[in-house]
Amino acid sequence: MTKQQRAVLERMAQRKGGCATAAELTEELHQQGQHVGLTTVYRQLDKLAQQGLVHKIVTDESTHYQYCDCHETHRDCFLLKCEKCGSMRHLDCSHLSELYKHLLSEHGFAINPRRTLFYGLCEQCNREEKV
Repeated sequence: MTKQQRAVLERMAQRKGGCATAAELTEELHQQGQHVGLTTVYRQLDKLAQQGLVHKIVTDESTHYQYCDCHETHRDCFLLKCEKCGSMRHLDCSHLSELYKHLLSEHGFAINPRRTLFYGLCEQCNREEKV
């Protein structure tokens, strides 16, 4: 792993579940004294996504990246995006493996859990909706 790739990965890991754009990460790295350009950050994030160390989340609005520690356990994970506040949550839940198996055996469709994004309401927004 290169020095720049390690710096990007460490910054992502420090975000504790938060998503970031490449521009946000570049700015944060500059504030930490890391002299790395935006193009380099994009390139390193794409490499980290290919290695399963970060999620690359492409939405209608933009592309975000999120640290993923599931590579250590080799478990499937997915993301939850709140349609109201826009928060993104990384989730490692084995219950979805039953759905993945069903879709493959009954429908011939193999889910890519690294690119699975569910939309709905987060816990807080869901509570607010009910009030």
